Amino acid sequence: MKENVKATVRNILTSYLEQNHLRKTPERFAILDAVYDSNEHFTLEELGEKLNEKERFPVSRATLYNTLKLFMELRLVIRHRFQGSTKYEACYDNNSHCHQICTVCGKVSEFKSVKINDAISALHLKRFRKDGFSLYVYGICSTCQAKITRQLSKRNQSKQ
Repeated sequence: MKENVKATVRNILTSYLEQNHLRKTPERFAILDAVYDSNEHFTLEELGEKLNEKERFPVSRATLYNTLKLFMELRLVIRHRFQGSTKYEACYDNNSHCHQICTVCGKVSEFKSVKINDAISALHLKRFRKDGFSLYVYGICSTCQAKITRQLSKRNQSKQ
């Protein structure tokens, strides 16, 4: 993640904590850094493992959960509910984007579409200010489709 974005989100968190007379704990900043060092979606467990193993900064599940909840309120993190799992991602500099989700393996990847961005931008909603959007497109990825095709071919060959 760009260092200027990381510095900006650290400043947002610091200002919020100071204005609300909350403690500026090392855990909050370590979690924020780990989130903004990640370039992909992550689960609570994956974030905890990253902090514990790579950063050598273990934090409890409750601390992770409460801190991510705070980050969501500050619009620094967004939560996605993909097919049976909850994943998070940094969103300060990336509020609007689309996801394609494989219904077989669960793989999630992002894509950009100028047409979709333009359509959402042109959309006028009554009594509502748009901040961003997430679009989920469900289907079968090429890897899973190839597996399915191979399995069907094997079945057809064995029946002959």
